[in-house]
Amino acid sequence: MLELTEAEFERLVSEAIDEIPPELAEMMNNVVILIEDEAPADEPDILGLYEGTPLTERGEWYTGVLPDTIRLFRLPILRICDTRDDAVDEVLITVVHEVAHHFGIDDERLHELGWS
Repeated sequence: MLELTEAEFERLVSEAIDEIPPELAEMMNNVVILIEDEAPADEPDILGLYEGTPLTERGEWYTGVLPDTIRLFRLPILRICDTRDDAVDEVLITVVHEVAHHFGIDDERLHELGWS
């Protein structure tokens, strides 16, 4: 398992978020990105998780709700990485994957696009 401090991992996440094209970043609405050490016990191998209502499913009823959440799981990501470059790539893939869910893109389409 690759070892990175929490601060180093946060930097990788910040750099991955900066890779989101500005026109898409501006469209992100009511979403927060969190870093957690471990994935949920019932899905210990997942690297990230989107929880919320995708932009494509929001209607007039969508007001006064808590933010959607993108969770990135630090230790599962680091467990599959051998080098810092591996971690950079995996964090970027995971961020793009979960942000895509916020935009309503499902796992099947992400797999077709090479982002799974």
